[in-house]
Amino acid sequence: MADTQDTQVREKTPVDFWFDPLCPWAWMTSRWMLEVEKVRDVEVSWHVMSLAVLNENKLDELPERYRDLLGPKGWAPVRVVVAAQQKFGDEITGKLYTALGTRFHNEGQGPTREAIAAALDEVGLPAELIHYADSDEYDEVLRDSHNEGINRVGQEVGTPVISVPGADGEEVAFFGPVVTPAPRGEAAARLWDGTLLVASTPGFYEIKRTRTQGPIFD
Repeated sequence: MADTQDTQVREKTPVDFWFDPLCPWAWMTSRWMLEVEKVRDVEVSWHVMSLAVLNENKLDELPERYRDLLGPKGWAPVRVVVAAQQKFGDEITGKLYTALGTRFHNEGQGPTREAIAAALDEVGLPAELIHYADSDEYDEVLRDSHNEGINRVGQEVGTPVISVPGADGEEVAFFGPVVTPAPRGEAAARLWDGTLLVASTPGFYEIKRTRTQGPIFD
């Protein structure tokens, strides 16, 4: 009689990712995170945060070109995502983010109402969800999600925020990484492994160098 062995299905490591659809750098990091899912045993859950919320008390301190984008206009896309999430479940969040980000960033449409409407149509969501762009109905939910992410890393950073269980069971949370273009394949895996190693080092706070180019969308 042949020996039998018990087989165990390896559980994937949960990764929580907070994003604002407006942010091109969060978009690049999110595309990298999708690559990481292909080469590491991780599973991403998508959550909203808001640059409008983060900056609402300091708009006067921002350069003029950011005030409008992070002011009234900054609420529209993330409000629509939250409304979709509340009405159709968490599983729609990542799909809608991809549809929005592709239009906002890769196609250069920006966060227009037309782009939001087209993204809703692409993922099969009702067109009337666009009306939540001007509604504060789910702002409390939005703020709660934002705070859940930003409180993990502090008020001096932005989006994206990534949180993952560490090897010792303690949470490892960090802002970024900021990278362009989004690494693929083994390069994505190396960056993931290295980022976790750095972020999980006790007492580590920051690593940075001068940015020399804008995001490269591909």
